[in-house]
Amino acid sequence: MSMRLHLFSRPVLSLTAVLALALLGACSKGAAPAAGGGAAAHAQAPAPSVGVLTVKLGQVGVATELPGRLEAARSADVRARAGGVVMKRLFTEGSLVKAGQALYRMDDSTYADTALAAKATLAKAQANWQLADAKLKRYQPMAEKAIVSKQDFDVVVSAEKAAAADLAAAKAQLGNAQTNLDRTTITAPISGRIGRALVSEGDLLNANDATVVAQIKDSSTLYINFTQSATQVLQMRRDLAAGTLQRADGAEAAQVKIVLEDGSVFPTPGRLLFTDVTVDEGTGQVNLRAEVPNAQGLLLPGLFVKVRIEQNAVANAVLVPQQAVSRGSQGDSVLVVAKDGSFAPRPVQVQAGMGHDWVVTGGLADGEQVLVTGQMHLMPGVAKVQAVPYQELEAQAASAHAPAAAAPAAAAASAPAKAASAAN
Repeated sequence: MSMRLHLFSRPVLSLTAVLALALLGACSKGAAPAAGGGAAAHAQAPAPSVGVLTVKLGQVGVATELPGRLEAARSADVRARAGGVVMKRLFTEGSLVKAGQALYRMDDSTYADTALAAKATLAKAQANWQLADAKLKRYQPMAEKAIVSKQDFDVVVSAEKAAAADLAAAKAQLGNAQTNLDRTTITAPISGRIGRALVSEGDLLNANDATVVAQIKDSSTLYINFTQSATQVLQMRRDLAAGTLQRADGAEAAQVKIVLEDGSVFPTPGRLLFTDVTVDEGTGQVNLRAEVPNAQGLLLPGLFVKVRIEQNAVANAVLVPQQAVSRGSQGDSVLVVAKDGSFAPRPVQVQAGMGHDWVVTGGLADGEQVLVTGQMHLMPGVAKVQAVPYQELEAQAASAHAPAAAAPAAAAASAPAKAASAAN
């Protein structure tokens, strides 16, 4: 996926078409004497209103947005480690759980009996060892004084060692039995938010099978994975080294902001990580990862977001709505409306995109008016226009559309009442 610079284009009349219409208008002026009274009537028509943006140069922050999806920094599939029937679920679906918290309780009767038998075996082995050890301690001084034969002493020593080995084996057996008994309570391997229960009471689980009983995701830190071309990654590295990218606090990484689907910006900034050290030979892409803290748990894994990388502010620039700029092989241009209402194309320099705007860094001066809306009014014969702030025209269009949209709904709501009245 290559880096995109917010191309939100809208259907507008191209500057080429506008210039062609202006040329036709000039021709129509030459034919005005032949047209007679009709041309005179046309000349008296008022200049159409168009929406304009008044240029105000200043510092403009440039940012690049990269799309991706959130994923949890840590996740775990919870599985049973002992066989048995599920007796009870101990958690609330969608809640936060801590590592080691009990999630399910299984039937432990068989494991409990095994543990009791292991305890009895351990007690017996302990008694045998104590007896053998006491006998060894009695024989030790007698063997030193040659009261007992060396052969008899060796038998006692061997018996004590065998008893000690039996004791160790009994302890291991009890430990294994206790572990299996403990595993009948399925616990959370990590802290995080747990999803829905994937098994219910009465289900039979086998030890170490592939059945997932629940999923836990630690969303305190989230990752966003995406790909970029090697050329763009190298340029970002250069910008980071040159200081044109904002750095994360206390980190050798670029600071990023997370833009949500509704256009709002997540309040906590993150950082951009360069994860892969090689370029995919098939696509020429490099995997990147952004990391964002999510201590409050407001963000959820799976959300589609954008990573905004902010560069240093550009001086003497202005944000121009994208529908006002015509882009082509000959360069970028806009229509500039003069104070007398006349208009003409103007070449401009565009550096980057910001949302629905272009960052224009050259070709315009303070106070000039750039035509934004109303290109459809530039018909043949129109030489001058009436400049109005484009925000006002958009507000008027929105207010005019609201009553028109409400009328059909009101008519539909009144239809049942009219029908009932007619029936009466």
